[in-house]
Amino acid sequence: MKIKALSRSVEAYQPAGSKNSKMPKNLDPAIHPFERAREYTKALTAVKMQRMFAQPFLAQLGEGHVDGVYSMAKDPNSLERLASGSGDGVVKTWDLSNSYDKAERWHTTAHENIVKSVCWTRDQKLLTCGTDRKIQLYDPYNTPSESAPLSTWLGSASWNSLSHHRSRNSFAAAGGSGNVSIYDLERHTAAPEILSWPNATDTINAVAFNQVETSILGSCGSDRSIVFYDLRTSTAIAKTVLTFACNAISFNPMEGMNCAVASEDHSVYLFDMRKVDRALNILKDHVAAVMDVEFSPTGQELVTASYDRTIRLWNRDQGHSRDIYHTKRMQRCYSAMWTPDSKYILSGSDDGNIRLWRANASAREGIKSARQRQSEEYNNALVERYKHMPEVRRIHRHRHMPKVVKKAGEIKTEELQALKRREENERRHTKKQFDRRRSERDKVILAKEK
Repeated sequence: MKIKALSRSVEAYQPAGSKNSKMPKNLDPAIHPFERAREYTKALTAVKMQRMFAQPFLAQLGEGHVDGVYSMAKDPNSLERLASGSGDGVVKTWDLSNSYDKAERWHTTAHENIVKSVCWTRDQKLLTCGTDRKIQLYDPYNTPSESAPLSTWLGSASWNSLSHHRSRNSFAAAGGSGNVSIYDLERHTAAPEILSWPNATDTINAVAFNQVETSILGSCGSDRSIVFYDLRTSTAIAKTVLTFACNAISFNPMEGMNCAVASEDHSVYLFDMRKVDRALNILKDHVAAVMDVEFSPTGQELVTASYDRTIRLWNRDQGHSRDIYHTKRMQRCYSAMWTPDSKYILSGSDDGNIRLWRANASAREGIKSARQRQSEEYNNALVERYKHMPEVRRIHRHRHMPKVVKKAGEIKTEELQALKRREENERRHTKKQFDRRRSERDKVILAKEK
C-alpha cells in the first residue's frame, strides 16, 4: 500500500514581512476563561487613549471678520468653498483646501448692516440678504473683491433667511414681512411668488428647502410656529405651534420627512412633517438659546450652535450630546455646519472668528497602514461593547466644560426638578391623578393646524 502525506511550508502561512510562524488558535471559550476580563482591560485602555488624544480644535480661518459671524453657507458643488457674513455687512468666501492663514479668497461689503443669511446658487453664485431690506447676487468665482452685485432685489421689510432650491434656479426668502417669497433667478424683474399661512406671522426667522422632497419648504417664525409649504400647489400644508420660538430649521438629507428645529428654550426638536403633533426626539443639554442646527450629510448626527458659547454634536436617536466643543476666546455662537464630507465642523461666533473642528475629536486624518486601521477598528469595537460598564462609561462620557456653563446646567437641573415635584404634588392631590400623563414630546406642542 502506498501512502502520500500532506506537507505544507511554514513560510507560506507567515504574515507578510514577518519571520514568525503563525500558530493555530483554538477559539473554544472553555479554554479561555479570562477572555472577557482581558477584553475589558483593553476597552478601558482604549477609551482612556481616546480621551487623551481628543483634540477637536484645528484652526481658525484667516483673520476672520471684524464683527461677529452671523451666517455661513457651504457651496453644494464644492468641498472647499465656504461663504460667511458678519455684523458689519461684509461677506467673505474661504478656500478650506488652502493653508488656514491664507484661506480668504474674496470679500465685499454687501449690506449696510447685519448680513442675516448667505446662500450659494446652483451655478456657484452667492446670494446675501440683510436688515437693509436688500437681497444681493454676487459672482465670487469670476469677479474681483469689492465688485458690484449682479442683481439686487428690494423687499418691504428686513430679510432674515435665504434657501436655494436643489434643482430649480430659484430661491426662497423670508423675513419681517411674515411671508415667504419665491424668486426666480432667470426672471429678475418678475414679481415673486408669495407663500403664507392664512394668518401670517409677524416675522419668519428661518426658511429651508427640503433637499429630498424638493417641492417642500419649511419655515419657523416669531409666533412660535413651524409651517410647511408645498410649491406644487403654492399653499401651506401644515402648521404646529411650540412653547417657544425657533431660530433655525434643517431637513434630514437622507430622510426627507424628518427635520430639526433650534428653539429658544435651550432644546432641539426633531419632527416628522407628516405628523407634527408630536416630537420624534428632544435634544437637551444646552443652557441657553440654540441659534443654529444642521444635520450631517449622513443624516445620523447633528451639530448645534448656542448662545451659551458652545457647540454640541448629537446622535439623532439620543437625547444628550455626544461631545461639546468650546475655547476660552469663543463668544456667542450663531452658526455651525458640517463639511460635505462629514469629517469636520465649522462654527461662526460673535468674536468674528470662523473655527474648524474635527467631527471626531480623537480621529486623525492621513495615510494609515492596514495594521493601524485594524487596531483602531478593534479598539472602537471594544469601547462600543463595554461602554455600559461603569468605569468605561464614566471616562467615555466625561467632558470638560466652562465653569459658567457647568454651573448654569446645575441650576437648570434644580429648577426642572422643582417643576416636576410641583406638578407631581398637584397631580397627587387633584383630579389630575385620574388623567393620563403626557410625555415631554407631547407637552411642547401647543396647537396643530391644517
